[in-house]
Amino acid sequence: MARQQTEVRELDEGSYVMMDDTPCKIDSYSTAKPGKHGSAKARVEGKGVFDGKKRNLSQPVDAKIWVPIIERKQGQVVNVESDDVAQVMDLDTYDTITMKVPEDVDLSPDDDIEYLEYEEQRKIVRS
Repeated sequence: MARQQTEVRELDEGSYVMMDDTPCKIDSYSTAKPGKHGSAKARVEGKGVFDGKKRNLSQPVDAKIWVPIIERKQGQVVNVESDDVAQVMDLDTYDTITMKVPEDVDLSPDDDIEYLEYEEQRKIVRS
């Protein structure tokens, strides 16, 4: 799997983190100062990159956590099969991939797009 380990204290809003074995983008990050009997705690709220579900995480700031390595790639629409399915050619490898089209995106053949890829999951982010 394409991921690396880091400490919770090094996370920032807008970066990615693994929550419940799912890559998530961090929406908010806050810390509580250390108390009498423990270390400082971090509270992380994020949204799944590929499924859109909200998730929370509460960990000590010195705990190790997995960070996914999500690739941002360029592609070109080859064919629009239906309103929610399109065939996209990766502009680096020239592989053709069938992808789900988000509801707010309108695609037509020969459009250049940008998409995120993590393992076998893909999501169109810009057209």
